[in-house]
Amino acid sequence: MNSPNEKTHLPPLDLSLWSKLPAVLMSVGGTLCVAGAAIGFAGTGIQLQIFGFSWLLAFMFYLSLALGALFLVMVHHLTDAGWSVGIRRFCEHIASLLFPWLAVLFIPILLLSPKIYHWLALPATNELIHARWPVFTGAGFLAVSALFFGVWWLLTSRLRYWSLRQDVTGDALCTRKMRYYSGWGIVAFAATLTGAAVLWMQSVQYQSFSAMYGVYFFSNCAWIALATVYVIAAILQRQRILSDVLQENYFYFIGLMFFAFTIFSAYTEFAQYFVVWNANMPEETFWYLIREKRPWWCLSMILIFGKFFLPFFVMLPVKVKTSFKIMLPVCLWAWLMQFGDLAFNILPALPGWHFPLQWLWLPFGCLAFMGGFLGWVFVNKFKSHPPYPQKDPRLLEAMGVHHLDCEEISGAATTTGGRP
Repeated sequence: MNSPNEKTHLPPLDLSLWSKLPAVLMSVGGTLCVAGAAIGFAGTGIQLQIFGFSWLLAFMFYLSLALGALFLVMVHHLTDAGWSVGIRRFCEHIASLLFPWLAVLFIPILLLSPKIYHWLALPATNELIHARWPVFTGAGFLAVSALFFGVWWLLTSRLRYWSLRQDVTGDALCTRKMRYYSGWGIVAFAATLTGAAVLWMQSVQYQSFSAMYGVYFFSNCAWIALATVYVIAAILQRQRILSDVLQENYFYFIGLMFFAFTIFSAYTEFAQYFVVWNANMPEETFWYLIREKRPWWCLSMILIFGKFFLPFFVMLPVKVKTSFKIMLPVCLWAWLMQFGDLAFNILPALPGWHFPLQWLWLPFGCLAFMGGFLGWVFVNKFKSHPPYPQKDPRLLEAMGVHHLDCEEISGAATTTGGRP
């Protein structure tokens, strides 16, 4: 695949073998997960902790993707954009993975929460625990987590319901409802995303705190979602499924947003580091001091160059953003960098501040199992409904159909002094 305007010269891809990929990932990943869990329950406490942290890492990866897709759906409705009509439907499918599917995958985290979050075993007399009471209790952790999934279920289910109803009726009420849910939903989204990032990820080292953490996690969610959207849109374009509603300049818009969030993500991470390091308070700097030790120092250098400098300079030329040969490898690279960035946040919280390399297969096994399972759900959702909104008010604009205004219809725009 070279560029969108070459789609008529390239035959559709043969995806028959790829259709088995979710089952393969679930089989291989599931086997590795079962092996890791069995070793963990039969072995020492640290081995069970390694399994819990590995599962949490994979879960946060797919959570960031689903939350980023939900953000793109709500932004589409709030801005009334035309170019994003073609990507809206499969973004809705990705966002709907939040509930019940990711909620089900969260159950092992609940069961292993005492092994993952050691603050659950600390007394309320601890100053930091007392300041976060009652959230930092077993009941509080369960209740707040259920609240997060409840808000995401309400948003994704209502947006998807009215979207599919719009396909049937084309009623303006559907559009107004989706804008209504997006209006208050974007505020609830910001609050729940921040809370989830702090409660589920940052609190693995409960002593740390940062006002930038929620913004940092949000930027990563949007970043990885845009990379995924670009890949899916390119494949569907090649298969002639979205060729009617995805023009060449629409890929430029997706690539431009991906480029913008590459910069924004780097800014939020640097700003957090700069504020903490400049203050030079031991209560804050310990988080970075741990990650200056090997192998986290090596990973941090990889992230600096691989997550920012490499994609930044590659995507800097304008024409690159519509070149599939360049953009697709960059998007796939972004998945690896997102996984590495989440590992940089989560895994150093293990006892001894390091992750045993001989257990490296376990995080990737969890990632493969969840990816296969969620991919299978996504494909079934996509096959069950039209690939793009059928009666969206901006559908003709997405198709590139020119709308005639009143003056053009009357001929006034083409006349001068009463003569054509």
